[in-house]
Amino acid sequence: MVSSSISIFPIRHHGPGSARSLEHALSQLNPDVVLVEGPSDADSVLPFLAQADMKPPVALLGYVNDDPAKASFWPFAAFSPEFVAFRWAARAGAAARFMDLPASVTLAGERGDDDADDLHSDPLRVLAEAAGYVDFERWWETLVEARGDDFEVFDAINEAMRAVRADAPTPVGREAQREAWMRQAIRAALKGGAQRVAVVCGAWHAPALDVASFRVKDDAALLKGLPKAKVTLTWVPWTHGRLSTGSGYGAGVRSPGYYHHLFTTRRDVTERWFARVARLLREERLEASSASVIEATRLANTLAALRGRALPGLDELNEAALSVFGWDSDLPLRLIERQLVVGEALGEVPDGVPTVPLAQDLARIQKSLRLKVQPEQIDLTLDLRADNDLARSVLFHRLNLLGVPWARERSAGGRGTFKEAWALAWKPEFSVRLVEASRSGQTVQDAATAVAVDAARNAGTLAELTILLEAVRYADLSGALPVALAALDARAAGNADVSDLLEALPPLARLARYGDVRGRDGESNVLAGATFRTLLTRAGVGLPLAGVGLADDAAATLRGHVQGADAAVRLLDDPDALTGWQAALNRLADRDDTHPLLNGDAVRRLRDASVLDSAEVERRLGLALSSGVPLEVTAWLDGFLGDSGALLMHDPVLLTLLDDWLVGLDGPVFTQTLPLLRRVFSRFERPERRAIGEALRGGNPAARGPRREVNAERALRAVPVVLNLLGVNA
Repeated sequence: MVSSSISIFPIRHHGPGSARSLEHALSQLNPDVVLVEGPSDADSVLPFLAQADMKPPVALLGYVNDDPAKASFWPFAAFSPEFVAFRWAARAGAAARFMDLPASVTLAGERGDDDADDLHSDPLRVLAEAAGYVDFERWWETLVEARGDDFEVFDAINEAMRAVRADAPTPVGREAQREAWMRQAIRAALKGGAQRVAVVCGAWHAPALDVASFRVKDDAALLKGLPKAKVTLTWVPWTHGRLSTGSGYGAGVRSPGYYHHLFTTRRDVTERWFARVARLLREERLEASSASVIEATRLANTLAALRGRALPGLDELNEAALSVFGWDSDLPLRLIERQLVVGEALGEVPDGVPTVPLAQDLARIQKSLRLKVQPEQIDLTLDLRADNDLARSVLFHRLNLLGVPWARERSAGGRGTFKEAWALAWKPEFSVRLVEASRSGQTVQDAATAVAVDAARNAGTLAELTILLEAVRYADLSGALPVALAALDARAAGNADVSDLLEALPPLARLARYGDVRGRDGESNVLAGATFRTLLTRAGVGLPLAGVGLADDAAATLRGHVQGADAAVRLLDDPDALTGWQAALNRLADRDDTHPLLNGDAVRRLRDASVLDSAEVERRLGLALSSGVPLEVTAWLDGFLGDSGALLMHDPVLLTLLDDWLVGLDGPVFTQTLPLLRRVFSRFERPERRAIGEALRGGNPAARGPRREVNAERALRAVPVVLNLLGVNA
């Protein structure tokens, strides 16, 4: 207590013990004015906190008007003392406002270093650990129970902070400015006629807010000439996951979901917690009976008693849950941790909260398309023949162009179907990305069009342009399509290397083949097909030479581009394009100086296309295996065999050739070659490896190949050893 008219309440940000004690203390004090740590220029949006449809967790968002990427969040949960203070003031009819440095100042320059260490950002946790407590909330509850009076508890914290700060360096820079601004805000409240002022601040700052100990002119000097920027402040939904320390939030807490339970559950805390645990496990089809709830509650209470604690903490609850519900797996505990201890509750803000027109347009579209916004992942499969699903697909593609990946596309049987599969999960930072994107347009369509046009004009490679063209088509951006096509034509006429040409082919093939699945004009599909053939011809001419003189990593990269181009050619189903492509592969395979990885890959593709018959493939395999360089042999095999062992399973002649080559290697060469071959075969599925092994051992006569003569002399050498192992006297 600083004076008869000022009460300082040092709290821990997002601490339920702090929040509960603060709520009780404010009811006892009944102040005229409540000052809360936070940006003082956000008072214009404070009234929204009192509205019933403002449901935490939420965050105050501040961003620079000319540079929305410069933004900050001030999160609030139901158990945040700051939120509790504002809600109490609204109910009691007391004035309430923020008192920290304005966002216009903090966002105008570089971020300060006042949260550079644990002592500054969370001093109460540091004190709890010094007292031997792992769980801050357990220490706080013990402190409350020991003192029994809310005012005395806050005085005790203030006293502890004074002792800590007495040995700490004098605040400088942004920290000193913040505390000077808060002192000035307290003086302004007193000057305005307030009789009882309640000050709610982070525990670290409490000793510095004794206004009687600081001179007004010194504070004014600290605040003179502060930089300012034009900013906008508003409220956005937040999540418990973003309040956790695991999200990287500096003032985060370990268990926001559990803290919410602590704050909102006034009695039977342990019993109700395990009831929630059982409900969650049953929803996941795991065993959780009423008897288990009773047993877990008793075990948690017993653990707390053995440790001298009045009530179980999170550690006791987790240990009891693991013992009772875990059995032989930690899956239940991981579910509890993710969905209850941390949780992914998403807050809600009232409709009248100020926001950019782009965000308003998105909210309108989401509502009209009946799309639910939530942090948990929603799997959604769309039928593009239905108008509503087609509109949803268009929205998702447009948002991805805007850098707002609310929906991420998943595999749904290929582009050639009427289906699209998406995974939806909203993240709070998307609010800032929408603000950034609003510089490109006031609606989702206009902003996506502007972004696509700019991307087309600045694309660095053909592949970027073809991917963009595909995205523009699926996003139904007619205004950006001509620009993207013109840029593609211009780039295709210029100089591009073979890898760039090959990488550009798959999106063009998909667009040419399936672009009109959505029932739109097919002119762009025809243009895409023509451009595809042009690029394929140029790539085919340069491919044989491109495979010469490559390092291993460059060869592997080119092989991936060849694989994509080969699939694109087959997808387009154009006989002339296929013939030209196979001719290019043949020229690549015929060169002696082609990298062996690419050579083997080309031979395999020509074999699969029946361009090379079995005899020719065996001849080329024999030539490759006869190389005196094991590294080249294994690279060729890597390209030829690919990621599947089906070829060796069903072609005993090839398997025999490979086996004879391997058996014929001398000791040192075999030792050098074996690890490389293991890398090749490790990509095969286990059943494929087993089948190949059985064929080589003779377990599969059909795949064994020509019968080999047994060397009787070598076989007889093993007989005495085997008889000895069996205990037979020879």
